[in-house]
Amino acid sequence: MIVSKEKCRDLSDAAIVQKALIEVDYFSCLYERYEDKLLRYVLRLSSLSNQEAEDVLQDAFIKVWRNLNGLDTSLPISSWLYRLVHNETISYLRKQQSYGKNKTVDIDLLKAELTDDSADDESGEDALEFTREMLDAVPLKYREVLVLKYLEKMPYQEISDVLKIPEGTVAIRLKRAKDHFKKIAEKGISNIDF
Repeated sequence: MIVSKEKCRDLSDAAIVQKALIEVDYFSCLYERYEDKLLRYVLRLSSLSNQEAEDVLQDAFIKVWRNLNGLDTSLPISSWLYRLVHNETISYLRKQQSYGKNKTVDIDLLKAELTDDSADDESGEDALEFTREMLDAVPLKYREVLVLKYLEKMPYQEISDVLKIPEGTVAIRLKRAKDHFKKIAEKGISNIDF
């Protein structure tokens, strides 16, 4: 039996989880509700290709299914999902030995991309690529809080839940990430505003 989108839409996350424990088809509701958000999160957190990010997300949802009985009820289900996907992404990055090591960003190249006005048609794509390269230039522990705060629009408490760090640490990492961006700006990229 396939669960209709209307049924899924009317159910809360907690109700979906309860129903999924009894009837497996309801798990698809949870998957469809969070698939796009979590895929976007994996892509923003890492420099993985779409295919790699989809693989990470699939592996994460397998773990979600296996751990559905052990759901941490002290957290919102969305925070629990983000935490599992986050951990799966970090594990994948470590396995690929691209855990922030040996990553360099050519500041002159980024500056040239910013000042190149010949590609007006691609300005949206260029801005997106620039943002991704700037995020890749930041160490992972700072990048993850930036992505959760500014791109996923999470409050400090939820970021704290996802990363399992105190809220004060979230604030400190955000400050340090901004400082890191400022250092990059001082090296030649003047269009970054904090």
